[in-house]
Amino acid sequence: MSSGLHQIGKRPAPASGPGDVATPAAPADGDAAAPDVASDAPRVLIETYGCQMNVADSDMLVGLLGRTGWGRARSADDADVVLINTCAVREKAEDRVLARAAELAALQRRRPELVIGIAGCMAEHLKESLVERAPWVDVVAGPDSYRRMPELLAAARAARLSPDAATPFHAVDVRLDKAETYEGLSGADGGDGVSGFVTIQRGCDKFCTFCVVPFTRGRERGTPPREVLRQVRELADRGYKEVVLLGQTVNSYRWEDATFAELLRAVARVDGIERVRFTSPYPVDFTDDVVAAIAEEPKVCKYVHLPVQSGSDDVLTRMRRGYTVADYRAIVARLRAAAPTIALSTDILSGFSGETEADHRATLALMDEVRFDSAFMFTYSERDLTFAARKLPDDVPAADKRRRLAEIIALQERISAEAFAAQVGRRERVLVVGPSRRSAAQMMGRTDGFKTVILPADLPAALARPGALVDVEIERATMATLFGRLG
Repeated sequence: MSSGLHQIGKRPAPASGPGDVATPAAPADGDAAAPDVASDAPRVLIETYGCQMNVADSDMLVGLLGRTGWGRARSADDADVVLINTCAVREKAEDRVLARAAELAALQRRRPELVIGIAGCMAEHLKESLVERAPWVDVVAGPDSYRRMPELLAAARAARLSPDAATPFHAVDVRLDKAETYEGLSGADGGDGVSGFVTIQRGCDKFCTFCVVPFTRGRERGTPPREVLRQVRELADRGYKEVVLLGQTVNSYRWEDATFAELLRAVARVDGIERVRFTSPYPVDFTDDVVAAIAEEPKVCKYVHLPVQSGSDDVLTRMRRGYTVADYRAIVARLRAAAPTIALSTDILSGFSGETEADHRATLALMDEVRFDSAFMFTYSERDLTFAARKLPDDVPAADKRRRLAEIIALQERISAEAFAAQVGRRERVLVVGPSRRSAAQMMGRTDGFKTVILPADLPAALARPGALVDVEIERATMATLFGRLG
């Protein structure tokens, strides 16, 4: 059964697992080959489907492949290799990837030397069966196989170019590694130059009954603080202004005696970095020292993506989330007491096993009470390997799932519209990200609270550039976008 998804507001952090954001990221177009790469070097295009952790992994692969002699393609037509980096949390995400792979197979029939690879969580989830479903895929690599990607791609390309190319060849590496954190690598070569990702934690130990992440990303392990700070300083040296700390349950981070709150404060004090975000925290591990770090460190953004999933204790128990609705309310209260202007977003999963109309109404009531600035809203779909798929019936009728999701969406649209309208007349410092999609003459940026702002076309040249910080007054709003003028 396919999942339903609706998002209100700017795409926030990934949810409790790294692929819980079900919409695919736009495929990266790639740049021309770097100056230190030979003009005749093989060229790779990396397309990313999934959450920010998938994007971070793709950025890391850009740097890794570039350092081993690969150039970057601008499009599939220009590529020797197309590598799709994937999410597995939603069935619909996997369907999109398989559809894209089929499109590439048509290109491969015209250009038999083209190598097609699928990497990441979907590759780990489906493993060897992926080759059976998509036999034209040459490389299948799990999320702990990225260090070996240059060899995997080279082997597949050699097979494609050999006289025996008609003989099927598949490079499959889906081994999970309990120690792999990709220390020594970074994504600075592949990012947008403004906001950089640093993965501080991989894997997950929570084993929520609906989530496949522990099976596709392995068990939880942290990156040493020295390595995190090295990557943050590298981003700062390259002109990045914002850093996003990533983890499946990022606030569960610990390395020896170092806590997440201590790491957050250390990152916030790196010269050159103006903003620090993190995603995605898990409610159980939202400790007082983390709340204090958010409130006290000026560079730590006053924004938290805090997945709730349901407003019903019975549903949360079946999900094995480890907290009650009262626990969740208490976290929200602590955050708002410490940082009154904090913006909150969430994930809501509708139609989970056993969900009743009373459970659904409890979710609506919690939404109305907490008043999230934005949300990702899904209908439940079974994922094999999970406890829910094996032991809990998917017993909410599809029509009820769709209706409940529609009611959740309608409520969140109203709340988001009111939250964004409340910003009108306020002054905000906006980090410029790039040109607006609405008009090349306008720029787009983000507030500290992770709200998108469209900036006027007549910005001074010094401000009309990615990475600039602009003080604006918000003059109007929609339910997902703010519009500012120089104030």
